[in-house]
Amino acid sequence: MHPFIVCFVTLFVAVDAIGILPLFLALTEGFSKKELRTIVLQSVLTALVVGLAFLFVGQGLLSLLGITIADFMIAGGILLFVISMLDLISTEKRQGIGAAESVGAVPIGVPLMVGPAVLTTGILLIREFGVLLTSVSLSLNIAIAGFCFWFSNSIARVLGKNGSKVISKLASLLLAAFGVMMVRKGVMIYLEK
Repeated sequence: MHPFIVCFVTLFVAVDAIGILPLFLALTEGFSKKELRTIVLQSVLTALVVGLAFLFVGQGLLSLLGITIADFMIAGGILLFVISMLDLISTEKRQGIGAAESVGAVPIGVPLMVGPAVLTTGILLIREFGVLLTSVSLSLNIAIAGFCFWFSNSIARVLGKNGSKVISKLASLLLAAFGVMMVRKGVMIYLEK
């Protein structure tokens, strides 16, 4: 499979735009169309800045702290697995509370769009596929999430509440599998030493 497709799909699963759509709808209920568009733009810009900044600074931070890639792969894989398991067994995504002026940045942009799963996945993907592919994949996935939020009411009507939950659970299962793969690769790096 082409590296870009692997990178893109992995981040698509981590961002989980369809899975957080019901929460987005709940957090933005009662806002005017103008306010809704402002919230979508805030969330996309916040997620993009935080996500890309972490991609570029994350590797240096790991080196500064003396954390090897194998360490991060194992810890990150376990974290992704735990996050995905919590999503799989919970009935709803955890909700944050925010005012109309800031709900786009927090909690929608961070941590819902770009949270621990996306940051961990991004660092791991940089090691596998490089900064360029990972940055482009992350940017496209954030744009897709913004698109979903922009047309949230229409998408929610098409998918229905149950359809959205099924897609979210499937995405969590794929993220769990990716976490296990990262742990396996990290352990293999240790064994090769």
